[in-house]
Amino acid sequence: MNRIRRRQINPQKINAMPFQDLFIYYLKGRLKTANGMFQNNFLGNWQEEDDSFLFFSSPASRQIQNILDHQHQLSYVDSYEMSYDQWLGEIFGTFDHGKFRITPIWESGKGQSGDEKVEILLDPGLVFGTGTHPTTRDCLEALEAAACSKEFKTVLDLGTGTGLLSLAAARLGSRRVVAVDLNLLAAKTAAKNVQLNQLQDRVVVVQGNAEDIIDYPADLVIANIHYDVMRHLINAEGFVEKKRFILSGLLRSEAKDVADRLVRHPVQILKQWTRDGIWHTFYGKTEQQT
Repeated sequence: MNRIRRRQINPQKINAMPFQDLFIYYLKGRLKTANGMFQNNFLGNWQEEDDSFLFFSSPASRQIQNILDHQHQLSYVDSYEMSYDQWLGEIFGTFDHGKFRITPIWESGKGQSGDEKVEILLDPGLVFGTGTHPTTRDCLEALEAAACSKEFKTVLDLGTGTGLLSLAAARLGSRRVVAVDLNLLAAKTAAKNVQLNQLQDRVVVVQGNAEDIIDYPADLVIANIHYDVMRHLINAEGFVEKKRFILSGLLRSEAKDVADRLVRHPVQILKQWTRDGIWHTFYGKTEQQT
């Protein structure tokens, strides 16, 4: 478990889209990184178990070949070229949802002013989590409901991605938020967004395994995370010790299984969201809480 260090952000770069074109190289195996091994066009490595996805802002075939020549545990699988919008799966622009206004950093200062929206600046980088996915929107609504309760002082956000839900919790008044992601690139992105929103005094980002951190004491746990991880989390002792919970990212069959597991615990489901008949989200509390 590693706490992510803060990095200084150049304010001159805030109003520019981070990337235009992406060149992605898919390698089988775990990349061993070292200082000086990449040129300035290297953007990051998304590590998914034994799969490595290396991102560049321009073609990098020679760099990839050099890596393969020196790291024999790796093998080349494929490469892709796409625009940044294609990678995100959308053209990400400012939008409102409930109390929130989500603003990409390249549109900072261009939005409306004078209203009561809670603005969150977001640089998704190479990480999914702009707030437009149905499960993220449901989590934002569940956070608004949770903020109306007394059990909202401390929040544990498992699978934080860009950090959006952690930022939303802090903006709604949570005093201490621990944002967790196993993926190092996601954790670094979340830490950057914490700094962009000047919430370093409330949100701490940790790179680590959700199952190792579920026992961390908190009023509310958020898990918009893969089902294979979630089914273990809700069986952990630390889960039922939380006063409130938000569980999301579930397909229909997965949601049924989670609901079946929840009835074995002293919990009450306060609200369930179903989007497009596909995505499911649960908001609930432990029965001993009022």
